[in-house]
Amino acid sequence: MAQEDGRQVKATGGASALNPHLHDDGLALFTDLYELTMLQAYFEEAMHETAVFTLFVRRLPKGRNFLLACGLDTLLGQLEYLQFSADDRAYLASLGSFSDRFLRWLEDFRFNGSVSAVPEGTPVFENEPLLEVVAPLPEAQWIETLVMNQIHLQTVLASKAVRVVQAARGRPVVDFGARRTHGIDAALKGARAFHIAGVASTSNVLAGRRYGIPVSGTMAHSYIQAHDNETAAFEAFAHLYPDTVLLVDTYDTLDGVDRVIAMARHQRAAFKVRAVRLDSGDLGALAQEARRRLDAANLQQVEIFVSGGLSEQAIAQLVAAGAPIDGFGVGTSMGVASDAPDLDIAYKLAEYAGEGRLKLSTGKPILPGRKQVFRQQHEGVFSGDVIGCLGEDLPGRPLLVPVMEQGRRLPGHVRDLDTMRNHAREQIAHLPSPIRNIDPADPPYPVRVSPRLRQYQETVTEQVRLRHHAVEPPKV
Repeated sequence: MAQEDGRQVKATGGASALNPHLHDDGLALFTDLYELTMLQAYFEEAMHETAVFTLFVRRLPKGRNFLLACGLDTLLGQLEYLQFSADDRAYLASLGSFSDRFLRWLEDFRFNGSVSAVPEGTPVFENEPLLEVVAPLPEAQWIETLVMNQIHLQTVLASKAVRVVQAARGRPVVDFGARRTHGIDAALKGARAFHIAGVASTSNVLAGRRYGIPVSGTMAHSYIQAHDNETAAFEAFAHLYPDTVLLVDTYDTLDGVDRVIAMARHQRAAFKVRAVRLDSGDLGALAQEARRRLDAANLQQVEIFVSGGLSEQAIAQLVAAGAPIDGFGVGTSMGVASDAPDLDIAYKLAEYAGEGRLKLSTGKPILPGRKQVFRQQHEGVFSGDVIGCLGEDLPGRPLLVPVMEQGRRLPGHVRDLDTMRNHAREQIAHLPSPIRNIDPADPPYPVRVSPRLRQYQETVTEQVRLRHHAVEPPKV
């Protein structure tokens, strides 16, 4: 197992890694109140025909060339176990908005629908379905908040992390973001998303245990400060962890490097320190001088790891300048996706009772019916996507695959995180070079709607207009 920053361990996982969803409870009420008021209205009106809901992102955030789909397995595991407990129903009763008949109906209410989705780690673009839910209307409506929340967070973070990984150009990236990520759940799900996106390891130990991903880390500045001097701190820590990474910038970065060199001369063959970490100052210039001093002392094996407020742009600049840096620790910028922390993500009704449905709202178009995305390729490079109707025979590889039926995940589509990670790496490698880069691509990746789907959208639009205008608005 390669190591990046500190003593890295590949967690064996155990029960938590095998089924991390066991940690989630009470999720039946993780929904907006209006989902439940609509649920009761559907119950009273006997509206239980099959519905199709599509999850998609209307437009890419500024500066993004693609998104990396993520969070699907988390969501499917939650959907399998959703149910209203007695406590849930008692709380709903206390709100005074729900009838006893409806609350009794919720006792046996479950999600028994089907889901088709793009596999985690697949690059996706605006207006393309990330997933489609086919279920009785009340079931499909109930899960809207959960679907959006779980896919949104991990897709945001994976899409940010893949930019950081691309900027590093093969140098390992370590997730340092847990402290400033927006809550414990976000830090855990973030570490999962980062792993799929190609991040080498995380400092988050609980994430390592839960998801079976590598963890790494050594020391903080406080350890150095707690000792009488830097040399004493280095020697004590290296005695306990011989192949460690020493943090050298607590007082003076280059003085810290010199102290590591002096320790190496004193210890000779016993010296096993693997790297020094720079966490402040002009990282490029300091790395250059640190490398010069280490090489002059015949310590070519000692690597240089940097951290401290890094973004993908900062990493790209360091790499482009030829800074002798062997790895990067990235925290806040990646942990909160600070430049693009949200997506214009939507979960919209596209069909009910066999009829296409859409909105006429300005600037918020919906593609009706069940759909498929066809990814075309030319000489090993993805050349464009076509969003078509389900069942269309169009060139290219279909991206949406069935992953759940009757409320249970399909065994053939249960994949471990390393498989998802490998899939992401392979798929990203097939993107055109300008799309893979962190600079905005011009032109963007081409995505078009098939003539058949476009015609169907126009037909449904006209039908909706006719039905809407057939009923005179009440006079006020």
